[in-house]
Formats: sequence, C-alpha cells, structure tokens
Amino acid sequence: MSISLAEIWEKTPLFGKTLWFILVFMSIWSLSVAIQKWWSLRKAQKETIKFAPEFSRFLEEDNLGEAINLAARYKRSHVSRVLGGALKEVQPLIADGSITVSDINTAERAVEREMLMELVTLKRGNAVLATVGATAPFVGLLGTVFGIINAFNSMATSGSGGITAIAAGIAEALIATGFGLIVAIPAVWFYNYFTTKIDNLSAEMTYTSKELIDYLIKGVSGEFGRSRFTREFNTQAQGTGPISQ
Repeated sequence: MSISLAEIWEKTPLFGKTLWFILVFMSIWSLSVAIQKWWSLRKAQKETIKFAPEFSRFLEEDNLGEAINLAARYKRSHVSRVLGGALKEVQPLIADGSITVSDINTAERAVEREMLMELVTLKRGNAVLATVGATAPFVGLLGTVFGIINAFNSMATSGSGGITAIAAGIAEALIATGFGLIVAIPAVWFYNYFTTKIDNLSAEMTYTSKELIDYLIKGVSGEFGRSRFTREFNTQAQGTGPISQ
C-alpha cells in the first residue's frame, strides 16, 4: 500500500502540521544563513589573498601610509579590517616617525580589540546553525510521538486491532522524524565547516597582526643594532656607578 504526501497531509492533525511548518522554517533559516556566510567568507578570502602580500610589501618598504590606505580599500577582507582599524588608532601616535614602547603596547591592544570584534562578526549565524542542528531532530521526534499516539487512538476508536490497523499511521508519523533529520544534518555540516573556517581565518589575522607588531618593534631599534631599551638601560646603569662589594 502506497501513501501519497497529499494523503498524509490531509490526515495529519493541526499540531502535526504546525510542527511541519516549524521544520520548514528552520530549514529555510539555516540554509539562508549558511549561504550568506559562505558567500561573505569567500569574498573575504579572495580579498585577503590580494591584500596580504601588498601589505607585507609596504611594511618592508617602511611605507606605513600606503599600508593604511591599502587596508581602507579592501573592506571585505577580515585581515584588512583588523589591521586597518588598529592602524587608524595608532597612526597619530607614530605620525612623527618615532615609535615608543607605549605606541607598541597601544598597537597590540588595538589589534586585540579589532580581532575580538571581527571574530564576533565572523561567528554571527553559527548559533542559528547549531540550534537548528540540535533541535530539528527533536521537533521531528515530537511529531512522530504525537503521530503514533494518534494512530493508536484511531485504532481504539475504530475497535480494530493488529499491526495492519496502525501500520499506515506509524509510517505517517515516522516521516516527521525523517524530515527533522533532513533539516538537522546539513545544519550540523555547515556549523562544523564554518567553525573550522573561522579558526583558519583567526590564524590568518593573528599571523598578519604579529607581522605589524614586528614592524613597529623594529622602529625602536637604534645605532649598532641596539634597541632603545638597551640604550636606556645602559644609561641608567652608568649613572648608578660601580656596585660596592
């Protein structure tokens, strides 16, 4: 005996139909979030591939102004947004060309703040995928439970017994569980995919930001390869005189 979806829909009670609508909504919601995230991350990676080498070249050429302008042009890249935001904060401090320890600390804190905000943006929507992946099977199972209850209730009402009397009702009820799994499985796949992707993007942001900090640290180096900290320490040591035994 074959049962069409139209027959199943007609026999499904209002509560079961409501659960089906919920599953359809969850499926559309999770897929729309996944497609939007995939598209934005794809754009970000394409711009980062162009941005990172040019940014490194400007730092090697000691051209911080062009590096800032470059970051402003690549607005979709997650790396450029982090570095661009941090450079805008510290640019007034290093505008005269002299970089101090305080400037480096300020730059590090600015990079950390920008990375934190960028990670929040990148993770946006992951909660939707996780929620759909975790709850859709239970929504389908709830529909199955009520479907089986309805099947047994129909059997009790009609007075007929045996497995054949309730087989069609149980088959209809199990469709809800299958539907819930169909909704949940892609959501879990997308969630794991984007979690791994965001970890990789976080590594890219960390690597490039460390490159910027290294550039600023080189700015404090003085003559004979000694850093400004070494010169200050030697000056203080000479001022204290010899240590008495």
